[in-house]
Amino acid sequence: MGTEIKSQENCENSLRNRKKKEALTQNNVLKSSEKSEVKPQNESKGKVENQQQIESTTKPQIHEERNDKSFRIRLEFDPMSVVLFTLAIITRFFKLSEPRNVVFDELHYGKYVSLYMRNVFFFEKHPPLGKQLIASAAYFAGYNGNNTFSKIGSEYSENVPIFWLRFIPALFGSLLVPVSYNLLLQLKINRWVATLGGLLIVFDNALLTQSRFILMEPMLILFSTSALLFLMRFLDSKYFSINWCLNGLLAGVFYSFSISVKYVGFYSYVLGGILVARHIWLELRDKTFSDLTIAMRIITKGILLVVIPTAIYLGIFHIHLNMLYKAGPHDSVMTSAFQASLEGGLASITHGQPLKVVHGSQITLRHTNGRPCWLHSHAQVYPVKYEDKRGSSHQQQVTCYSFKDVNNWWIVKRPSKVDFSIGDELDMIKDGDEIQLVHGLTSRALNSHDVAAPVSPQSQEVSCYIDYNISMPGQLLWRVEILNKEEEGIHWHAIKSQVRLVHVTTQTALRFTGRQLPQWGYNQHEIAADKNLNHPDTSDQKERERQLLKSEMIPMERTDLSFWQKFRELQSKMFWQSDTVQNHMYSSEPLEWPFLSKGIAYWYQKDTNAQIHLLGNIALWYSTTFSLLFYVAFLVFYLLRRRRQFIDLNDQEWRKFQDAGFTFLLGYLINFLPYFFVERTLFLHNYLPALIYKIYLLCFLIEHIHDILRRSNQNLIIFTYKVLVCSWLIYVFHVFRTFLIVSYGRTRLTTDDVMNLRWRDTWDFIFS
Repeated sequence: MGTEIKSQENCENSLRNRKKKEALTQNNVLKSSEKSEVKPQNESKGKVENQQQIESTTKPQIHEERNDKSFRIRLEFDPMSVVLFTLAIITRFFKLSEPRNVVFDELHYGKYVSLYMRNVFFFEKHPPLGKQLIASAAYFAGYNGNNTFSKIGSEYSENVPIFWLRFIPALFGSLLVPVSYNLLLQLKINRWVATLGGLLIVFDNALLTQSRFILMEPMLILFSTSALLFLMRFLDSKYFSINWCLNGLLAGVFYSFSISVKYVGFYSYVLGGILVARHIWLELRDKTFSDLTIAMRIITKGILLVVIPTAIYLGIFHIHLNMLYKAGPHDSVMTSAFQASLEGGLASITHGQPLKVVHGSQITLRHTNGRPCWLHSHAQVYPVKYEDKRGSSHQQQVTCYSFKDVNNWWIVKRPSKVDFSIGDELDMIKDGDEIQLVHGLTSRALNSHDVAAPVSPQSQEVSCYIDYNISMPGQLLWRVEILNKEEEGIHWHAIKSQVRLVHVTTQTALRFTGRQLPQWGYNQHEIAADKNLNHPDTSDQKERERQLLKSEMIPMERTDLSFWQKFRELQSKMFWQSDTVQNHMYSSEPLEWPFLSKGIAYWYQKDTNAQIHLLGNIALWYSTTFSLLFYVAFLVFYLLRRRRQFIDLNDQEWRKFQDAGFTFLLGYLINFLPYFFVERTLFLHNYLPALIYKIYLLCFLIEHIHDILRRSNQNLIIFTYKVLVCSWLIYVFHVFRTFLIVSYGRTRLTTDDVMNLRWRDTWDFIFS
């Protein structure tokens, strides 16, 4: 189903063409008469006057017709689009409320939706639009955000409207089918092949599974595909017409939505930028356009595709920050000023807190540059030997931990004093004093020595000293250097002082290296001692952030930050916060995705072996992978043939082969190749935005081969090809139907049933 808005251009164009024909007829008459005889001057003047009279009488008629038909709206009904959408609705919404358990990443996104319901601030590395859409549906369903989403597999309580929490992903996953159908039509692909493209998306098990739970990919893919559809219509429309403006606006809106769901939506935006740049480049050779005209077109495209999407992106974050005005468990990631701006935030915690750090004070030390984490220790020791065969001190581990914990507490001690008692007269610590830091739970002192750090061997190891009665005495003295003493004075104050701890014996500074320890260190972050005393990662402070030293020293009252201040800080944290997800048994590498080497277990019921597993339709995935190779082979073949002056495709066919293939192949590569340079843990669902473009390319290739065979006029060959395509589609449906039991998770399975589904040895199904 589609809607087109026709402006007065149609009327203008028809009148303009009629006028040109009349003028051409008159010119031909004049030319023929000039050949036969020479007209008197007064007679030619009379003809000019008559022509002017005709024009003067015609113009009011044109003006009058424009007033009668300014624009019209034409509605088109496409039954195939409706059929595809209905089929997608049936598959995506079937028993949507089952299972009534937390499935995979519903653990995270469900928590975020619950926090939205309670207006509690949370931190997440991706933009908020997807969570906002799901929260909107939950709000209208009366959800109050009281579910905890404690672990995968935990059962939802009766008052959780799980259908409505899963409604938006299912709806968007269904809408993807007709949008893909219309995109293929827009690129001049045959209607039946476009229908095939829609069916292939319906019959992919991975897209089905991902659309049935509280996950972000359905929204991301729909927005990216819709943006590409309207961008192609935008590039095909007449400049500055209503269609041109409307399609350009919608393309920009959907690109902004795509990026606002997940930042990987930017890859699709890059594809759109390349297509627009290519379109402009091809137009530059047309000398009928003036420089001013071209400049105006570029500026208008910039407004539609850059300025407006940026404004929408900012508006989404404005809604996000206005909704989340209460303090919560995630606000420790933000600066003290940000925390104090939240209701019940840091200002309420610090009110009445002792400000002076003295001998006997119990403190936590927070890293101030980049990732927020606290100086931490626990009873476990460094391994005797590391994986690279280097030895360690076997002392107690000291790390930087990203969460508040009882093991983050340290006691400040004067070296000259035996106990930690605080007398009537406070012994304040000031700049230049030498102290010891004693770990609160293990009572061992912070130590460093000339032993290489575990992950950064160019730096020294930091530990809590254990006396093994060997020739390795403790080196426990640390000098306090207050970095902002000019503003805050020489005494160490809680929250507002920023300090550097320098190891007295080796003259090295305590430093957060940013590197993670292996499993023996619980994947926490490394702390070392660095000879570079001025490194930005050598500074710590008690609940204070470096960035706001001059603007706010200690937030004793609730702060009032502007939107721009909050937005800049939040964006900075989102871009630079490292991923905390560790190695996962179902993680995979990009090279494993095209041939579906590994899936993901989403949910499992022990009693029945019923399970939900993210697996694609293996018949479809292999076909799309081979289609990439076939398209590249065709492209190389045609280029070599054209170089040899053999023209296999006419100009229109060659342009279609280039445009459709360039769009889909480039879209796939842009959405796939960046993952080879990503260091974080990856999963199969990261591949789904790229998979969509492979399906489109496969459809284009099926049509292209059919067009080649049709030229041969061999009806038997054409019929055989159609039979093969239909047989292949039936097999794709068979595979889809076979694996529906792990897409829906409603079927009791025996061990033999599970093993029969294991078509590849690398597929890790679960059974008891």
